[in-house]
Amino acid sequence: MDVRLALVLCVLAGAVSAESATGKSRSCTAFRDFYSSKGFSMSGVPQAQISGEHLRVCPQGYTCCTSQIEDNLSNLSRKEFEDQVKESGHTLQVSLNSQYKSFDGYFQELLNRSEAHLRASLQSTFGSLFSQNVRVFQDLYSDLRHYYRGSKLNLEEALNDFWARLLERLVRGLNGRYSMGEDYLDCVAKQAETLHPFGEKVREFKLKVTRTFVAARSFVQGLVVAGEVVRKVSQVPLSVECVRALMKQTYCPHCREMAWAKPCSPYCRNVMKGCLANQADLDTEWKNLADAMLQVADRLSRLPTVDATILSLPKCIADAIIYMQDNLNTFNSKVFQACGTPPENPSPEEPKKRGNPVGEDFSSTSAASVEKLLSDVSHKIRNMMQYWIQLPNKLCVDREAKSSDENKCWNGMAVDRYLPEVIGDGLANQINNPEVEIDITKPDMIIRQQIMQLKIMTSRMKNAIDGNDVDFQDASDDISGSGSGMCNDDQCFHNQQIMVRSTRRPRIYPNLPGNKNEVKADGRRILPCSALYLLSLATVLLRR
Repeated sequence: MDVRLALVLCVLAGAVSAESATGKSRSCTAFRDFYSSKGFSMSGVPQAQISGEHLRVCPQGYTCCTSQIEDNLSNLSRKEFEDQVKESGHTLQVSLNSQYKSFDGYFQELLNRSEAHLRASLQSTFGSLFSQNVRVFQDLYSDLRHYYRGSKLNLEEALNDFWARLLERLVRGLNGRYSMGEDYLDCVAKQAETLHPFGEKVREFKLKVTRTFVAARSFVQGLVVAGEVVRKVSQVPLSVECVRALMKQTYCPHCREMAWAKPCSPYCRNVMKGCLANQADLDTEWKNLADAMLQVADRLSRLPTVDATILSLPKCIADAIIYMQDNLNTFNSKVFQACGTPPENPSPEEPKKRGNPVGEDFSSTSAASVEKLLSDVSHKIRNMMQYWIQLPNKLCVDREAKSSDENKCWNGMAVDRYLPEVIGDGLANQINNPEVEIDITKPDMIIRQQIMQLKIMTSRMKNAIDGNDVDFQDASDDISGSGSGMCNDDQCFHNQQIMVRSTRRPRIYPNLPGNKNEVKADGRRILPCSALYLLSLATVLLRR
């Protein structure tokens, strides 16, 4: 009898000890500290792990997460990821804006220097001939600035208007003894088309200005468009499937008191590539735009450089005026022959003095400045070319486990090796993504709109390389964004819906030894049954 009693006491002691150890291993102390640190209320948070049949995202083992906690952490994972994408996009926007400000500031400075040099040099060279017509030159620089800033002003018409107005003022100013009315000046303007009163200076001027300003305008527009694309794409909301995958990757380990477990590297990349599949489709047109911008930058840095062109405008205009002064008698005789001799002015003006050649406000320092500026901008553009396909990897850097821990990382189900391969980039490749369910027949319309914006800007820049200014209608007029009612699913997509679903099945993974905080999957499921078995055995022994 004593032997049997001793045996019963030993059995009961073992059962109590097992239950005590089980309760300790299933404590949620660490999780409660973590959950509180995220700013959530501790109401309803278990003290110890509970059965996880209620979980909809995380593996359904013993857990510290209720349904409400799982929902809260899912929303948190969504917000944190969206903030990461926006922050990364903001960094790129800041870089693009910095490049824009650098180039724009330098270009505006060149225009200011050019206009100031023209005003000073032409005033000293031509005197009243310039001062009486200063508005013509002011309007020229005003038009150039408006065009550069993106107004719908026709550059060719603006340049033609400048030379036509200048001719009219010079014909009157250099022929002070004659009285010329509007009709007579109209006749003079028609003759100018064949007589070329300014020689070849007008053609040279137009060619220089057009090539430089078309290239410069498209270059800054490219920087602005790129920044806007980044801003809009970085705000695209996440899909429900993406949020589930993020929760499973980020916070499901916490629910199992395995906060130390980081996602396996290929697992993290598959989640990120699934969540950013539409964004990755920007890659081709993004690279095309960057390549076109590099070509325009090269065009601006080649002779004649942008600074050499703008700073030479005063000399070009002065040379044209001097040419007309030197050939005035020949020009007048042909005009008088075609239009008739105008009546003499009752109060003739004094003849205007002939101007002297005007030098250029240009130095080797200017050339070095623009070369360095364009070199720096080009370097930054090259660095951003891979942005969209590198973004998933970038976002995984601080999340994933080290490569040396590939057998000790979180794979979405447990701590073990991640077996699936890393999938390709872009929406079409997500048909094989084991982590994020995606309907590849429904691309995000906001991102498709931005892809079209990139195509349009790239086409404009390629034309700008050759000095051709092509006006495009704003793409937003033709392409509506998400929820715009542009078309419904039946009209836009006729393919059978393909919903990508995970082919992975829950598996039993061997748990890592040596971690006292980890809840053993096999052991914790059988411990309650073991205790009942031991109690039953004790009862039988006592009855004997």
